[in-house]
Amino acid sequence: MVKKLLHTRMRVNDLARTVKFYEQALELKVARRSTSPRGAQIVFLATPNSDEEIEICQMPPGAPAVVVQPDLMHLAFEVEDLAEFTRKVEAKGFKLSDGPTLTGSGSVIAFLDAPEGYEVELIQRAK
Repeated sequence: MVKKLLHTRMRVNDLARTVKFYEQALELKVARRSTSPRGAQIVFLATPNSDEEIEICQMPPGAPAVVVQPDLMHLAFEVEDLAEFTRKVEAKGFKLSDGPTLTGSGSVIAFLDAPEGYEVELIQRAK
């Protein structure tokens, strides 16, 4: 029986660029770095108030390039105040790609485009 979710893996072409995005835009912290037995470079990012991590993986040279299909997957993060978060992230040079949008449940959502075609959803839950 499964006990809990440990991490989600995303493969990328440019590890440094992707890690820099998550560090700067979302203020995530690198938990650890390693090289897999197959030679892939791996960075685990810690997520606030959660045990789950995000694994960013870049395969060794010669591996096929990553091509992310539109709307294939995204990571979703809860924010306390979406307007304030947007002001802070835009001051760092990042722009929302969609939203803010009020949902039927009363939550407000928006999206940021991460490197390589991945999306990040931001959710301010209804109060």
